[in-house]
Amino acid sequence: MGNLSFGITLATPRTHDELVDVCRTAEGFGFDSVLAVDHLGPSRTSPFSVLNLAARVSPTLGIGTYALNAAFWNSSLLAREVQTAQRMSGGRLVLGIGAGIIKQEFDLAGIPWTPMDGRVAHLNSVLDDLAKLLDAEPDVEHPPVLIGGTGDRVLRLAARRADVVSIGGIRHVKGKATGNFRLIGSEETDERVAFVREAAAGREVTLNAFVQVVEVTDDREAAAARIAADWELTAAEVLDSPYVAIGTAEEIADQVVASHRRYGFTSFNVQRPFLDALGPSIALARAAA
Repeated sequence: MGNLSFGITLATPRTHDELVDVCRTAEGFGFDSVLAVDHLGPSRTSPFSVLNLAARVSPTLGIGTYALNAAFWNSSLLAREVQTAQRMSGGRLVLGIGAGIIKQEFDLAGIPWTPMDGRVAHLNSVLDDLAKLLDAEPDVEHPPVLIGGTGDRVLRLAARRADVVSIGGIRHVKGKATGNFRLIGSEETDERVAFVREAAAGREVTLNAFVQVVEVTDDREAAAARIAADWELTAAEVLDSPYVAIGTAEEIADQVVASHRRYGFTSFNVQRPFLDALGPSIALARAAA
């Protein structure tokens, strides 16, 4: 099963040279794609500007968004960006899009924060609009759509509409302000994957895991204890989560393969700070899968 794929977010590259360095490093490790984020705040970068440059830097890497906040985008303007990225990259785009989960960013944009039902309905509407607008451009191939989340409403929509369903591995902590999340473990992931498959009703979907933490260490227990303190968990809960990969390069590869076999994940995304931590495990995981 040599079909595992790996993506790395580009975060917010500050210079052209920094972007080139990340793309070259990702290529060297065997990553399949580089992914632009869609956040607001100091030093943030425009996702499609970054992706179009990345496509020029690397003729082989896939490009994608992980993930656009649907509330930030007018459908017609988004269709223009998607068409441009598809043309400039030769059809290498994966369109990752979600409902938005950080209230502070809505406030920065001056966009009303609505309950999740409303945000998911808006995401569905944007997908409808985008499909129609792209249909009007026969020379532009529709990119695969990725929708990520962990809760019922987003995953139900993803199972019905997405080509790739990404399970984010974190859930909002009930009773706390938005932006407070908890990691989920193996049994909850089993349940989330089963939920997606049932909601998909026979549709073929690719399952992606967004791994939240990757750390190279020869003392997994000590690292787990330190990470647990950051997440208000126990070390055992950290070691149980498929969204934390810690250990030697070989142990991390084993964890990736175990997630692939148990849950059916065939692609894995991580954030930019973990580029060098995950990189050496990619070839090992592919060889063992």
